[in-house]
Amino acid sequence: MIREINHDPKFLSQKAVLATPKDDQIVTDLLDTLQANQARCVGMAANMIGENKQIIVCQMGPLAFPMLNPKIIKKARPYTTTEGCLSLTTTTETTRYDLITVQYFDRNFVKQKQEFQGFIAQIIQHEIDHLNGILI
Repeated sequence: MIREINHDPKFLSQKAVLATPKDDQIVTDLLDTLQANQARCVGMAANMIGENKQIIVCQMGPLAFPMLNPKIIKKARPYTTTEGCLSLTTTTETTRYDLITVQYFDRNFVKQKQEFQGFIAQIIQHEIDHLNGILI
């Protein structure tokens, strides 16, 4: 189901709680909402649709994939960039890393570890910031 985008900075500033297999409907709603906003959005965190869970979805080319309870366990090659956010009206300069390794659970709650680089790494870092209550 497509959900409304949350713009409440107080809610968005909360640290998200761990996701469980019972949160699969949130994953579906995030994927649907990302698809509905694909012209202006390439990633979303659950708090952007009003759910305080550690779930993100990212668009990588034609594929949108979810990550549950993601943690960046390695990062390299920092750079400065300017980002915007669907939940906020401003843009902010921030430091990102060109190469990251992320540990997470897939939708079936199978543990994964994967390396990402470039723009997809930037998206993942932005969305994980959301899970930690960090607003750019």
